[in-house]
Amino acid sequence: MNLKFRAFKNVGSNWFGAVVSLLVGIFLSPFILHRLGDEAFGLWILIFSLTGYYGIFDFGIRSAIVKYVAEFEATEDLDQLTKIVNVSIFVYGCISLALLAVVGTGSLYVNSIFRIPAGFHHTARLLLLIVGSEVALSFPLSVFAGILEGLQRFYFVNLTQAVATLLRALLIVLALNHGMGLLTVAFVTVVFPLLSYVVYAWKVMSIIPLQFGTRFLGWAVFRQMNRYSFYSFISTIAYRLRYQTDAVIIGVMLSASAITYFSIGSKLLNYSFLLVAGVGQIFTPMSSQFSASGDHDRLKKLFVLGNRACALIVFPISAILIILGKPIIDVWVGSRYESSYVILLILLIPSVLSDIQGSSRQILYGMGRHQVLAVVNIGEGVVNIILSVIFIHYWGIVGDALGTAIPLTLTSLFFLPRHLCRLLKVSLRDFISHAYVLPLALCMPLVVTLLFLQRLFHPHNLLQLAAQATIGCLVYVGGAIWAFVSWEPMGLDLRLKCRQYMRQAFGR
Repeated sequence: MNLKFRAFKNVGSNWFGAVVSLLVGIFLSPFILHRLGDEAFGLWILIFSLTGYYGIFDFGIRSAIVKYVAEFEATEDLDQLTKIVNVSIFVYGCISLALLAVVGTGSLYVNSIFRIPAGFHHTARLLLLIVGSEVALSFPLSVFAGILEGLQRFYFVNLTQAVATLLRALLIVLALNHGMGLLTVAFVTVVFPLLSYVVYAWKVMSIIPLQFGTRFLGWAVFRQMNRYSFYSFISTIAYRLRYQTDAVIIGVMLSASAITYFSIGSKLLNYSFLLVAGVGQIFTPMSSQFSASGDHDRLKKLFVLGNRACALIVFPISAILIILGKPIIDVWVGSRYESSYVILLILLIPSVLSDIQGSSRQILYGMGRHQVLAVVNIGEGVVNIILSVIFIHYWGIVGDALGTAIPLTLTSLFFLPRHLCRLLKVSLRDFISHAYVLPLALCMPLVVTLLFLQRLFHPHNLLQLAAQATIGCLVYVGGAIWAFVSWEPMGLDLRLKCRQYMRQAFGR
């Protein structure tokens, strides 16, 4: 399959999956919040944040699966690929058994660790058991999702996830409308990911003639994976410290209801940048193939154009969130939660600086050169916790947000771009000018349009909000299309073909 066509296909499917998740999340979050209330919703966020830490027990194996599957597919080494898969399933199986024991023990002490209202003590224990068990069981099953990503079959993964997300949302709505509570919602939430993994396994077996058995286990393969996955494991810990400590710290030091106000701002940001993840995700297997074949020129091109693609998505979304963020929150969950806009603004700037470099991290993973990144990330995560704990005493959830924002801003500004430019021998000035100047310039008309519309009328409902956002997006897309056909080689070629077609059509 043509590389560009595969990339567009994978990105398109990633965006489709992201849009489905975004729309479902935007609808479900306020629906669940208003049906369950602040305390139950805060407990929901707390337990899912807590079980999110179980991801550190991945030990970086998932990233190793993606890299080595892509590499061994490029070299057509089925024997090594089979060994990688069997070792991964065995290690994950052991992790799963250990985590089930941790979940059982943790459920006994969850109420004594966090400030959970007395009426929710029994619910908190069962909720942790349900969600934690699903996370534990998903480890060995997730091997097949990693294989599909390594094979660059993102479109199948995304289609399956989209169907599961829609069915899950439908059942949650039905359950809450029939008076069922938090535990039913949790059960519905955890069942569909497990079913999706079963579908992934079926797809993998239809593509690759894998074999399973203890004869494929060996220390040599384990050591090979461990050399790569160790630093991925460190980065995973850092990621959890960055994004999943906030709810835990707030739950310990403030209250479960305070988590709700923090999560609205952070969730809106996460939903908005799902499209960026859809772009960056494809670069690990691509860069792994280029690195394995020694194609450094294509790696450099991937670095610049990949980050430009991320910036083309991040900048307009950021402008919309800054200008329309407060009315978005009002329309989404109600004016009662308008104070969450401050959290959104604090987290927005560092998130922008990080996400416009979305392809940089994936390229490092694909090249197997992510060791320094892991060390820097874990340092950032530790500083994040220290600052959040200190600042929360003075400024509450705003202080917690600042504790997250400051270290992420520093690493995104002063480490990541310089590190990649040195590694790939690309001028920092050239990288910034080629990757970010055009996306930033294209955002200027969008900002002017949105500010002008704000002067005309303040949106008070979904229709007015959608109208302003749509007009702004049309201005941005129009500018992007003009830039594409004016400067990009593919755009120039497309414009030339259109001119030739028009001349032939009109006989000129």
